Amino acid sequence: MTELKMSVSLFFTLLCGLNVCCGLKEILESYKVEFEQREVDESNGPVSGDSKESNGLVSGDSKESNGLVSDKCMRCICMVESRCNNNIGCRMDVGSLSCGPFQIKEAYWIDCGQPKGDYKTCANDYLCSYNCIQAYMARYIGHSGCPKNCESYARIHNGGPRGCTNPNTMGYWNKIKQQGCTIYS
Repeated sequence: MTELKMSVSLFFTLLCGLNVCCGLKEILESYKVEFEQREVDESNGPVSGDSKESNGLVSGDSKESNGLVSDKCMRCICMVESRCNNNIGCRMDVGSLSCGPFQIKEAYWIDCGQPKGDYKTCANDYLCSYNCIQAYMARYIGHSGCPKNCESYARIHNGGPRGCTNPNTMGYWNKIKQQGCTIYS
C-alpha cells in the first residue's frame, strides 16, 4: 500500500514539476481517500446485502460497496432523505417530485441512465435507486472539480452535478455528518 501511494505521489510531483497539473494536494487526497476506502472494504470482507424490515425501513449495512459511493455514505444519504423509508413514495420538493428512500427527482433518474424504464418504479425501489445514484456519481464526479469522497457525493446528490462546489449544499452535508458519516465514509 505504501509503495502505491509513493508511486502516485512521485508521478504527480513530476507532472507538477513540468507544470502539467495543479492542485496536487487535492488530487493526492482524492486518491488517498479512494485507496483507504478500498483497503477498509477489503479488510472487512463481503457481508450480505441490505435487508428490508416489514415497516418499509431498510436495515443492515453491507460493508462491500457496489460503486464509487460507499455503503456507509449511501446509508447516511438515505437516512437524511427519508429515514430510509421504502414506503415514503413521492413528495413535492422545490417545485418537482422527489421519490423513494433517496428522494430522487426525474431529471436525476434520466441522468443516471433511466434504469427500470420508469422513473417512479426505480426511485421507489431501494436497489434501483441505489444503483442510479452510483451511476449518477460515476457520470459527474470527474467533471465536478471535487475529490471522490462522501462529502462530494452527498453534496452532488443534493445540489446536482456541481453541487459539491455550491455553498448552499453545506447544510445538507452537515445533516449527513449528523448521521455519522465523514468525508472518509
